[in-house]
Amino acid sequence: MTRVSVRDTQRARVYDAEGLVRRMFDRADEVGVRTVELHGSHITLPIERRFASVDSVQTYADRVLALNWVRARWTRATAALTVRARAGTTAAHYESPRAVLAVPTHTAGTAWALRELVILHELAHHLEPPGPALAPHGPEFCSRYVDLVDGIIGPEAALVLRTTLLGCGAKLG
Repeated sequence: MTRVSVRDTQRARVYDAEGLVRRMFDRADEVGVRTVELHGSHITLPIERRFASVDSVQTYADRVLALNWVRARWTRATAALTVRARAGTTAAHYESPRAVLAVPTHTAGTAWALRELVILHELAHHLEPPGPALAPHGPEFCSRYVDLVDGIIGPEAALVLRTTLLGCGAKLG
């Protein structure tokens, strides 16, 4: 069965929100202050893991997909995933037909994609359930992504991501 392409109307909103959240984590790392104010609440940001290589991303992805709660929730967690280096520096991406996560590595003096939020974003694509085609960054994706962040990085990070997604106009579902 061939999946029909669905328009990705939330893509820009999701990327905008993700960029804001990554900058919050970057700023916390730079200044050493992990407490942020979000809609009147003070939240302590957890530590976001960074990776040194494609091999370390592969190990991390394998461990996330092997977690009992991840396997119980998403049937695609049992599908093998391969991580490879990507030649470009602008984006990480998931290649659905082959279950490949492609990440830019240390090029042009940066390794921006070798971080937990980016890898969990791509794993949320991998975990899309079989069936009718869904928008790549639609409400279902956003909920999977937030759930992964909640269970892996922590509820504080998930709250920041969820409220930022909603603030940027993305829908969760």
